[in-house]
Amino acid sequence: MRVLVVNAGSSSLKLRLLGPDDTVEHTADADPSDGLGVTLRGWPTPDAVGHRVVHGGTRFTAPVVVDGAVRKALDDLTALAPLHQPKSLQGLDAVSGLYPDVPAVACFDTAFHTTIPDAAATYAVPAEWRERYAIRRYGFHGLSHSWCSGRVADLTGARRIVTAHLGAGASLCAVLDRRSVDTTMGFTPLEGLVMATRSGTVDPGLVLWLAEHEGLRPHEIAETLERRSGLLALAGTADMREITARSDDRAGLALDVYVHRIAAGVAAMAAAAGGLDALAFTGGVGENSAAVRTRVAERLAFLGVTVADAGTTDGEITAAGAAVRTLVVPAREDLEIAHGTRAVLG
Repeated sequence: MRVLVVNAGSSSLKLRLLGPDDTVEHTADADPSDGLGVTLRGWPTPDAVGHRVVHGGTRFTAPVVVDGAVRKALDDLTALAPLHQPKSLQGLDAVSGLYPDVPAVACFDTAFHTTIPDAAATYAVPAEWRERYAIRRYGFHGLSHSWCSGRVADLTGARRIVTAHLGAGASLCAVLDRRSVDTTMGFTPLEGLVMATRSGTVDPGLVLWLAEHEGLRPHEIAETLERRSGLLALAGTADMREITARSDDRAGLALDVYVHRIAAGVAAMAAAAGGLDALAFTGGVGENSAAVRTRVAERLAFLGVTVADAGTTDGEITAAGAAVRTLVVPAREDLEIAHGTRAVLG
């Protein structure tokens, strides 16, 4: 089955056509607002289209064929991910308009985390809030964490794995026997690690203080925490390559904060998994920044993490004698989506 994988980003669509044996036949970036006919001209018609959809709520826990009812349900979830869900749905509609007779399958970033136990998923807020507003830890980057942890389990046989998806967005996941048992992102993708332009976790009292004492509006606070915080706020740039190449105080602080949050998070994820057999880095920073990986490993030496990292972008970087195996795994959400699409269509 030839599968067209559609991965919606903040301003573009990543399109990748995978053959029946998962070979990449075509790949391109496109702007859905400009139409996709020119981009896809000359590509073979796919047998199915697999879409990355950021939020599946509590209803969608596995890939699902998109029909009218599913499409409406996905639109209803926009309130839970107002910055991400519309992009996913825009891509879905654009491609479905070109291939109306080709089945479309939605694959969810939240689905992998539906196995998280209640102790990790529940916020200590009133029950009426949790029930009325479906408040819980959803977790995101699930397609990446699922692919990465499965790859590590296949390569090493490890049961207790922590995956670190470090890109513009960043999150950690604790995986036990191929099932997510905890993750750092929560009700929204804003919680957790420091990211390129996102703050990660901040004291909720800070948000209330800004609204009450400084008169900042919710939209202004949200826009600042999403787009003007993180590495950009600390170092003046969101590019980790530039930060690691600099030697000034701002860059040094940004790197220290970034590594501190990751190391603390990995330790927490290891506790959730009952120990640590393997640590895996993926995503743009995870795959390409040996400096970040080495500094994180130094902070995790007490867990048995030691690396011999010579800039590997795909493979094992475990130092001799280390108790924990450490790997770099290229992100292949496209394969995870293609496999999920084929599975649901039989």
